[in-house]
Amino acid sequence: MKIFLDGKFVSENEAKVSVFDHGLLYGDGVFEGIRTYDGRVFRLDEHLSRLEQSANSILLKLPVGRKEMREAILETCRRNHLRNGYIRLVVTRGLGSLGLNPFQCPKATLIIIGAKISLYPAGVYRRGLDLITAVTQRNSPRSLNPAMKSLNYLNNILAKIEAVQAGKDEAVMLNAEGYVAECTGDNLFVVKGGSFYTPPVSAGALQGITREVVKELVKEHFGRMVQEVNLTRHDLFSADECFLTGTAAEVVPAVSLDGRSIGGGKPGDTTRKLMKKFALLTRREGVPFEKGRKA
Repeated sequence: MKIFLDGKFVSENEAKVSVFDHGLLYGDGVFEGIRTYDGRVFRLDEHLSRLEQSANSILLKLPVGRKEMREAILETCRRNHLRNGYIRLVVTRGLGSLGLNPFQCPKATLIIIGAKISLYPAGVYRRGLDLITAVTQRNSPRSLNPAMKSLNYLNNILAKIEAVQAGKDEAVMLNAEGYVAECTGDNLFVVKGGSFYTPPVSAGALQGITREVVKELVKEHFGRMVQEVNLTRHDLFSADECFLTGTAAEVVPAVSLDGRSIGGGKPGDTTRKLMKKFALLTRREGVPFEKGRKA
């Protein structure tokens, strides 16, 4: 595996950052997870836009411009023959002295990893996820805004620990008002009476790239607009269907929450249709990186 690290490609054994990097010391940085399908990078510019917005929010100066970063991502895919895989794009605050002051870090560190990923076993997409409600609350937008895709993931990790210890696939995270925000790494949707609902960003949900793709698919194939509304656990219990979306997870059904079946306790027809539509879209859309291949 070849990893892009600050302008050079190195082997994974050579890919090292300083122990004084503020990304390691304080979780100070931003990242994106991006997918490749059949030799194309899916929604690359949307991911780069979100990275730039996250970096701007934390006053992190990106070490290269959009064009150079874009090409570095495509070259990482080429060198790792990543026809179908996952790209982790990371920008840390960089090398600095001990202490929280980010302005003591003269230059950010840029890391691009291209690898395979399998977030859930294949069987989960057939049977659906079993969820619990996490005791750990979602970070408030008034403290650490979830709109910033930062390296500070301890909030999500604590909720994931709860799911693992409970023997469940995933955890739903609520905000301080008791409304559903999202799951530990994915956005959440429910279907009720033919209508589609998802929590708003103001509830603590990340404005996910896959979330936006699914909203487009719902409009195109079902003639509906996804409604962004505050949802409670009861709304999930009483839903006809529930599914999660994310770059790594794609579209995955959820069939129970806290021991209550959702819908019929199995993936619904609407969710299955969206899964197929999403798979078809990813195979025909994206930025090609293989030499000689046209968009």
